[in-house]
Amino acid sequence: MTLAVFGGSFDPPHLGHSLAALYVLAAFPVERMLVVPAFRHPFAKPLASFEHRVIMCELAMADLKRVRISRIEQEMGGDGLTVRTLEELGRRMPGARLRLVLGSDLLQETSRWHSYDRIVEIAPPIVVHRGGYPAPEAKGAALPCLSSSEIRQRIGTGLSTEGWLSVAVARYIGRHGLYRES
Repeated sequence: MTLAVFGGSFDPPHLGHSLAALYVLAAFPVERMLVVPAFRHPFAKPLASFEHRVIMCELAMADLKRVRISRIEQEMGGDGLTVRTLEELGRRMPGARLRLVLGSDLLQETSRWHSYDRIVEIAPPIVVHRGGYPAPEAKGAALPCLSSSEIRQRIGTGLSTEGWLSVAVARYIGRHGLYRES
């Protein structure tokens, strides 16, 4: 079985994340996808609570039947290192072939990642072309360039996020008062 592993902060998960998941499931020979919210950000950026982000990921991916949301980083203690998460997934699913899903915008950051060469060895990347970030490794047409940080700013200043978030995620954010200016 080939398992796509799609990690990130997902703070909040937006339509670009959902479209990337759908694209990978449709365009690549993978049977399932694990969406792995970071327990802590590897570069110490502040995040909404892990519980909120997990629930929002479940809502964002609810229509994609081959996607599961994983709490593995919480179970491991959450140091946020992709290589350790992939190694643990390999131990837990010894028969699975892992593929790491990366947006083309992240390629410029991989030099800062811990053991990126080992990551590539464990889970050869599927690079998804994100609009505005061309890369020779990226496959297919560009997906919309949506930004979680821009969405947080929009919510904080009272601007609409219609067309940026799934309706279910937007409602959840509103019900819980997430990303509001203090």
